Amino acid sequence: MSDFRQAEAVTETETVAPPVTEEVEEEVQKPIEGPPPGATTSLWSDAWKELRTSPLFLVSLGLVVLFIVMAIAPQLFTSTDPRACSLSNSLERPSSEHWFGFDLQGCDYYARSIYGARISMAIGVTVIGFAAILAVILGSISGYYGGWLDSVIARLTDIWFAIPTILGGIVILSLLGERGFFQVSFVLVILGWPTMLRLYRSSVLSVKEMDYVEAARALGASDFRILLKHILPNAITPVIIYAAISIGVIIAAEAALSFLGVGLQLPAISWGLMISGAQTRILQAPHLLLFPGLFLSLAVFGFILMGDALRDALDPKGR
Repeated sequence: MSDFRQAEAVTETETVAPPVTEEVEEEVQKPIEGPPPGATTSLWSDAWKELRTSPLFLVSLGLVVLFIVMAIAPQLFTSTDPRACSLSNSLERPSSEHWFGFDLQGCDYYARSIYGARISMAIGVTVIGFAAILAVILGSISGYYGGWLDSVIARLTDIWFAIPTILGGIVILSLLGERGFFQVSFVLVILGWPTMLRLYRSSVLSVKEMDYVEAARALGASDFRILLKHILPNAITPVIIYAAISIGVIIAAEAALSFLGVGLQLPAISWGLMISGAQTRILQAPHLLLFPGLFLSLAVFGFILMGDALRDALDPKGR
């Protein structure tokens, strides 16, 4: 009997919690310290560490920056007016004074090639910017709320996917009386958003199931705040990668439409219009095709290369 009482006393001693002293209480209330600010890491910081040592990214960045500066400040590259033409110089070949020669109207071809970057780059950035905004808005609604909204947006996207970009652009632009910067950009925007929407919708579907989204919802955060603060930063990566590649694709699409005669119209200056004007004089004056084609190819190559570098840095599993 005494042994049983001793064992019971030992059990009570082991199960009774020690008293909470002031020192213990202060230790419990002390906030959990994370790593110092300089040691914090994120997807973007890790990606930047890889990108700045990637030859692929550095080459693409150099090309992109070159054409952006060329578009913003063409005066840094030439002091010649691209619209100052003289028929006496018509179709002259490249020389030491005029590196790219002259076109049919006697305009300096180097100056026109430089100024052609402005509208081509502007269309590429404008189209992808508005298409990305449209894709994020519709993709957020479709992926986050689901239901009949998702069904309607999905069917609308399927219809748009059935329209080829170039063919759709030819049909729509042929119906317009004027084909300037805004008309061409608008047509390319309405034809270029479906792929980005599907990418963003898929990301939203996976991100909205994460614990931090559930925690924000449990704390009473509004849908708008959840979409803006929690889902958007974590779901936007595929759209950024695709947008970088698509800028080059849109520049090429604008050039193709202008080459086919349904894109930009004179007196606009673009690489597509220059290539279109050279198609009947390739043997007589090959420089008319060579130089704008080279600028166009380098610009498209730079953006596609940058998209590949961003994909490798932001999505290592997809390599």
